[in-house]
Amino acid sequence: MSAPRFAVVTGAANGIGRATALRLADDGCDLAIVDVEAEPLAEVAAGIEAKGRRCLTLVADCLDPAAIAEAALQIEQTGPVDVLFNNVGQSGRERASEFWNSDPEVWRFVIEISLMSTLRWSRRIVPGMRARRSGRIINMSTESAFYGDTGLADYAAAKMGVVGFTRSLARELAPFHVTVNAVAPGAIRTRAHDRLPKETIDKVRNSVPMGFVGEPQDVAHVVSFLASEGARYITGQTILIDGGRWMI
Repeated sequence: MSAPRFAVVTGAANGIGRATALRLADDGCDLAIVDVEAEPLAEVAAGIEAKGRRCLTLVADCLDPAAIAEAALQIEQTGPVDVLFNNVGQSGRERASEFWNSDPEVWRFVIEISLMSTLRWSRRIVPGMRARRSGRIINMSTESAFYGDTGLADYAAAKMGVVGFTRSLARELAPFHVTVNAVAPGAIRTRAHDRLPKETIDKVRNSVPMGFVGEPQDVAHVVSFLASEGARYITGQTILIDGGRWMI
């Protein structure tokens, strides 16, 4: 029997990261999960271990390059990484605004957490995958990168950067049989979504052709596929998961 695959999920404490970590455990992966929120991260770890899988739990701030380096070192000492899901990232949320009135400090935060963390984690994990000539990298983008939602210019820019990074890295790593893809969720029922005013949620839902807001598991299923052997001939792609709101 072959050894279980080892997957890393950043931003794993809640929402899409949590759902994906648990789904990958269902797929037979052992995991390393990373987040700044210790308590919910421990709950995810318990859920993974209840499925009979090993879990390395790392409380780390992905805004801090030194924290990423330290966490990655612990992961590398645990075993070779087969799957990296660069999930961590967010918009300016309550600090978001139309660009003419926006704060450059918020831009920096959004770009650091949504783009630079993806580059930093990939830089740590890619050499091992390249040397072993195998691996799956899945990056988190967003529908907003394509749709261009008002008030999210910094987030759209950072996440379109993720799309460009995904394509370029995919070409670099294709000769080594390492695939690199991205997912771009639209309206998904997460904590950030649930904090929105009802009228905003209604407006978003009404803009979705399928007429409903997705669940974190809808994204987790796609990541699971991209991490699988079934997706071995797919690389450099960005898959929109938004009920048909934006199509490419």
